[in-house]
Amino acid sequence: MEYDKDKVDEMVLALLYLTIFSDKPVMRAWKGFDWDTLDRLFQKGYIHDPKSRAKSVVMTEEGVKRSEELFSKHFGLSS
Repeated sequence: MEYDKDKVDEMVLALLYLTIFSDKPVMRAWKGFDWDTLDRLFQKGYIHDPKSRAKSVVMTEEGVKRSEELFSKHFGLSS
């Protein structure tokens, strides 16, 4: 099936916000998503290279900020 990869990337980045945690001095998120999508998020500068044995990925500052924005946009309650 063909699909809009940019939309998938946006949704995955938004959902990563749910699993962000502090691993001082960095922020990490659990990486239970499609590898191709994680690779694209790495190429876009939102996460560090996801290819490791770790079950989480290091988020960039931009990635943390953007994931929060996207989570709020797609899943936040309207007031």
